[in-house]
Amino acid sequence: MTSPMAPDPDRAETGRRATARLEANPLVRHAGLDALQLYHLPNFLSRTECKALIRMIDADAKPSVVLAQYQEPGLRTSYTCDLERQDPEIRRLDARLADLLGIPLDHGEPIQGQRYAMGQQFRAHCDWFRDDVDYWPEMKAQGGQRIWTAMIYLNDVEEGGETWFPRAGIRLTPTRGLLIAWNNLAADGSPNDATLHEARPVLGGTKYIITKWFRERPWTPTGARAY
Repeated sequence: MTSPMAPDPDRAETGRRATARLEANPLVRHAGLDALQLYHLPNFLSRTECKALIRMIDADAKPSVVLAQYQEPGLRTSYTCDLERQDPEIRRLDARLADLLGIPLDHGEPIQGQRYAMGQQFRAHCDWFRDDVDYWPEMKAQGGQRIWTAMIYLNDVEEGGETWFPRAGIRLTPTRGLLIAWNNLAADGSPNDATLHEARPVLGGTKYIITKWFRERPWTPTGARAY
């Protein structure tokens, strides 16, 4: 299999199909960036749906972890949980997200719920995987490279908590129901460094989001979870 760091025509084709799918949707807006394929869709979830997901996160959230070999202190200080895939509401949401992007449902990881209290953050990182780290063989067995990310804000945040893409030059304010989706790869299917992003510290209130990652191949659970 091609290195996750190298150009790959299959990944590139998946990116083109997802892009065409999103741009054909009249409700989806393109962020207008040159460095990054980023899209947003307001009101993807209703107030009622957001409240239900917040309750699920609060019921099962645990301190977040990361796969990085060497972690800087305070890299990720939020709380996280995987939402139950067999729950009828989560199954419907999974299907909606896969349909939105035109990526097969079985390529998706479980939806992850995340909660950020005052001062909590996730410092700058990319969602795609390197192949020169010890966790890559397991990620490869799970379904390979992460190709697209979809994220939905579940509430308005009093202050702070923005999603910042410093290399692409865009900062998004948490807004209840807003979905953002981006291609983690460049046009040739290699990782895109401009996808570097950061969950800025929450300065007032609490921030809730859900995140869905899609792999290049069907996601197959193994021992470790990718965060």
